[in-house]
This record gives sequence, structure tokens and C-alpha cells, in this order.
Amino acid sequence: MVLLSGYYNNSDVANVDSSENDSVPFRETGYVCSTMGEPCISCTTFNILAPIYKRLDQKNQSVRESEFRAFWLARNKKILNWLLYERSSIICLQEFWIGNEELVHMYEERLGAAGYDTFKLARSNNRGDGLLTAINKEYFKVLNHRELFFNDFGDRVAQLLHVQSVVPYSRNQNDSVEQEIIIVNTHLLFPHDSSLSIVRLHQVYQILQYLETYQRENKLSHMPVILCGDWNGSKRGHVYKFLRSQGFVSSYDIAHEYTDSDADAHRWVSHRNHRGNICGVDFIWLRNPLKSRKPLKISWAEAAFGIIKYQLKKVSLADNDAFAFLRAGNNGNNITYSAFCDALRQVNLTGLSYGLSFQETKDLWVQADTNGNGVLEYEEFKRIWDATWLRHTDEDCSLADLNEGIAEEEAIGFAVKKAVLFPREAEKGIWPENYSLSDHARLTAVFSPMRLRCSKQSL
Repeated sequence: MVLLSGYYNNSDVANVDSSENDSVPFRETGYVCSTMGEPCISCTTFNILAPIYKRLDQKNQSVRESEFRAFWLARNKKILNWLLYERSSIICLQEFWIGNEELVHMYEERLGAAGYDTFKLARSNNRGDGLLTAINKEYFKVLNHRELFFNDFGDRVAQLLHVQSVVPYSRNQNDSVEQEIIIVNTHLLFPHDSSLSIVRLHQVYQILQYLETYQRENKLSHMPVILCGDWNGSKRGHVYKFLRSQGFVSSYDIAHEYTDSDADAHRWVSHRNHRGNICGVDFIWLRNPLKSRKPLKISWAEAAFGIIKYQLKKVSLADNDAFAFLRAGNNGNNITYSAFCDALRQVNLTGLSYGLSFQETKDLWVQADTNGNGVLEYEEFKRIWDATWLRHTDEDCSLADLNEGIAEEEAIGFAVKKAVLFPREAEKGIWPENYSLSDHARLTAVFSPMRLRCSKQSL
């Protein structure tokens, strides 16, 4: 069996779970695998199922793995064995048991000995778990590290790391650059109820707002962004559509040539949740520099209106019925602001600690009331209901052709070379009963650097 370049030579690493022996990933990681001549980078995201949440007895749900040291220690040693065997350039873990010093020390010590810088972040309100991001020093040096606290209903957090490549990338025939990348690791709220969709949307909105501010303040617009984590939502959800509208692509779907269509929505899975349902919720999102995208506030409004539409449809309201519901007792053929607010309250999108704020509701109203006359006519309502105001654009910059001279705007981005889920059955939409490392599959993607260009008019 051929080991990965830079394989950490430790006897424990070779002691991997035999049930995954056929799941050896990217052996070319660390080798030159791009047309530019630079090495590829790899990224792994994995919700490792904190022992405080792992149930050992379905009949007695209060029995958790955290009560049995031998169990959680053995499982996490296997997880570490695989992580060190694969040796990704970037490792993003969720449900990392920060509340246990022994487990934290084990991860930090072994990852540190293998050449990684590690960064951990606990969820707020002493939830017990959190995030761990590890950066392989052979590939990147960390320039900045920021912590994001959502301070919301789910006590969720995110990490932002600004890294720089150790090996310079060729920008053109006479120039090279130490490429910088922004990496985000997060774990969104589980949608226990459909009304919580607005919380998850809030969490992503906060990440993108922070990201936008950080890039603007540091003049970092021309760099790739990689978002990793457990998004607790599938390809059919509002978060997925929101991120797509902001220029992000799912690396796994790109690698396997899957589209955003319903036909491709369930081709793969990455999680079996506590209800026994299987779904694809773990993503490594990539947004290349110079990528065309909608203004963030517009995307947010569209996504929020999508949730409003979903909540209205859930109570069996078609478009005409929904218009009447929003119009409430108004005798005129329009919707007033007060009736709009009351309708949102009735479908649990306002009036709760995690619902839309007064300002957000007002902003949505302003977006909907296009003529500014203070009411929504049926045509304005239909525009929202049919989502016809701004269609998603998926235009991308082209590969730079050096024979045609220097483009007006040029940057280095990444092409998705490969992406694999482990266990491999998950790639067929199947959850194997003998898989015990976690209730999530781990996802690894390999990226190849490439030169991009865009005319200024397309930005």
C-alpha cells in the first residue's frame, strides 16, 4: 500500500480501522498535480461526534459515550489515525470535545508532532464541544486567526483563518506569489423545527458579512475562500441556495459533476442523524476570486423570502391563498406593512428570540415594496413568490491565457481535482451499518491551483 507524501511515521497511524481499508484517499496529495506545476492542496472536514452526544443505548438515550473512557478514547484514536494517515493540508473538525482536557491534549499533541498548527474554539455557554482547525505547516503559514460568536439560539461559533502558501505559485511567466487563502470552519444549528431555518440562515449571513468586512478592510478581494463544516442542511435547503448565490460551489458536487437539480440532490449522503434519517449536510465550499455574485444583502433578502414562502406553503397556502393570508383583513387588493408583520408572527418567523428582528423585517419590506408606495400589490407579491427579481448567475472567470497578454484582472484560484466521502458507501446514498467512527462521513477534497482572469466589466 502506497502511503501519502509526508506520512507521519508512527505505529499508531498504521492501525487504522479495517472496515475502511478500501478507502485510501488521494495518494497524489503533496505531489505536483496541477498544470501550473505547483503541488495540490487537500482539505478534510469531519464532524467527529462528541462523546457527550454519542448515544450508546437507543432504549436509554441518557447513556452517552462520555461516561466510558475506554470507548471514546479508542474511537478518537482511530479518528486521529485516519487524519494523520491522510495528512490533509487543512483539517476542519466539528463537535470536538473541548470540555475534556485529555482528549484535547491527545489531538493537539499528535497533530502538533505531525507538523500542524492547531486552533480550537468552544461553543458559547459551556456547551462542551466546539471546533478544531489544523493547518499543515508544510503547505501554509497562518497570518491571522479570528473567532466568530453568533450569540444566538444555538450557541454556535465559527473560525476564520487567513493563511499563506509556503510554496510560491506562479502568477505568470515572470512572477510568482505566495498565495493567500481564507478558511472558515463552522457547525450550524440542527433544524429541530422548520422555523429554525431562519437561525441557520442568520449564522451563514453573519459569516459572510464578517468575511466581506475582513476582505475589504485588508484589501484581500483577490483570493480564494474555502468554507468547511457541518451545515446541517441539504442541497435543497435555503442555506445551500444562499451560498450558491454568493458564488460558492460545493467541491464534492463539482468533482462528481452533480448539478443543483432535484435529481442530483440525494445522490450522496454524509450524515445519519439522531432520528435515523440520512442526508448530505457536510460541505467544503469554494469561492474563487473574481467570481460573479449578487450583493450580499440582496441574497439575504431572497433567502429570507424563500423561508417565508416555505412556511406559508407548509400550511397549504398556494400563491393566491398566501396573498390573501398576508393581506389579512385589508379590503384593498394589497398587503400593508402591519399585516405583513402579523403574518410573519403567525408562522413563527418573528416574535421569538431567534426570529427576524424588527430591522430585518423592515429591510425585507423595503426590498419587496419596489415602488415605495407603502403597500405590496399583487404584482410585487408574485415577484417575491416566483423569485423572479434576480436569477442565480453562475458565470465564472476563465483560465488565463498567457498567449493573449495580461488580463485586466488576474488572480490565482483553485480547480476541484477530486473529492471523496468516507465511508465510500455514502457516495451511493447508503449508510453502512458497520461504520462506527462517527454519525458523519468525513469529506476530503483536493484542489489544484489555476490562474484566473476577468475583465473589470464582469466584476
